[in-house]
Amino acid sequence: MGKPLFYEILEKPATSCVIGLCSLIWFYIQKKNIGYSHVGLSYETAVEGHHWRIITSAFSHISVVHLVFNMSALWSLGAVEQLGHMGLGVAYYLHYSLVLVVLSGLLVLGSYHVLINRFKIEYFRRVTAVGYSCVVFGWMTILSVKQPSSKLNLFGFLSLPISFAPFESLIFTSIIVPQASFLGHLSGIIVGYSISWGLIHGMNNYWAVSMLGWTALVFVISLKQSGAYDFGFLKIESVTDPTLPGNGRMLQMSSLLDAHDELV
Repeated sequence: MGKPLFYEILEKPATSCVIGLCSLIWFYIQKKNIGYSHVGLSYETAVEGHHWRIITSAFSHISVVHLVFNMSALWSLGAVEQLGHMGLGVAYYLHYSLVLVVLSGLLVLGSYHVLINRFKIEYFRRVTAVGYSCVVFGWMTILSVKQPSSKLNLFGFLSLPISFAPFESLIFTSIIVPQASFLGHLSGIIVGYSISWGLIHGMNNYWAVSMLGWTALVFVISLKQSGAYDFGFLKIESVTDPTLPGNGRMLQMSSLLDAHDELV
């Protein structure tokens, strides 16, 4: 007989909080009838200054199936919080979850930029990605390197060897869910390997708080500049010359009604 859920929640406090946050956001999205175009990340909106979408897209899920799949995998990966003796633990989990959210989002945008401007694939200009899968795939990858003997449990009945889980899941989701973002999942895997191999390292409480502060600052300023939310107390001076026609105008988000949607 397994442990009561209450004790498992106590053993995975950070994971439980993330799952609770994503669930609340999903409920809010459903209640307010919010769509992909309002919270998702796309190259077109990023160019227009909607940098806040790197954060909102990561924690938003539009369908309940999408939410359940990601949160089920994340719950299993919460084992990282219990591995303090291996140099992991709760603090490590929090520090590098922040890194995965920010860097995987930036890597997705960088991939879109190359595909659009180098290879002239205009499809990726308006692809809109949403979901926590980038972080989920990142933790799959980190755990596959740090503890290759672990198992990844999905929905309580499907168990995968963690050493193969990142690429098995990448192929599986690409086949079963055509809308799944291959680039988004791959970005999470790349950042995960960069962390587990020590290419990205040195995160501690100071750097985590600093990164969180800068992320929050960019989030608020981009919300203000993009016109998505009006902070009355925050005044941002324009650096454009108002005498030139059109320069002083705020860029408006173009219609995304025909945009392509991807789940990450």
